[in-house]
Amino acid sequence: MAGTGEGKKEEADYKRLHSFPLIRNTGAAGVPLPPSHTDMPEEMRVETMELCVTACEKFATNNESAAKMIKESMDKKFGSSWHVVIGEGFGFEVTHEVKNLLYMFFGGSLAVCVWKCS
Repeated sequence: MAGTGEGKKEEADYKRLHSFPLIRNTGAAGVPLPPSHTDMPEEMRVETMELCVTACEKFATNNESAAKMIKESMDKKFGSSWHVVIGEGFGFEVTHEVKNLLYMFFGGSLAVCVWKCS
């Protein structure tokens, strides 16, 4: 009996560790955007997510080129020191400036992480 209670607790902890706060967002014209976690202001968030979607669609087979496009655009628009990681199955722990982080999924399993750190 004691083993059953511990098993349920471990299962609950496992589920809690893997439930990311992903939110269904809408961009300009009410078009749904991919799930994301961000602390960016609304206008910056929508613009960054649309930029990420555009880059991932344009460079569907080359994540490095997509990341470079996003980084260069963010550096021009919002100042330097932006970093971008695009891929599948990665974890991360970053130090970032407040209100300058976006973590989103594109096309199901492709993750995009954009943050500013100067």
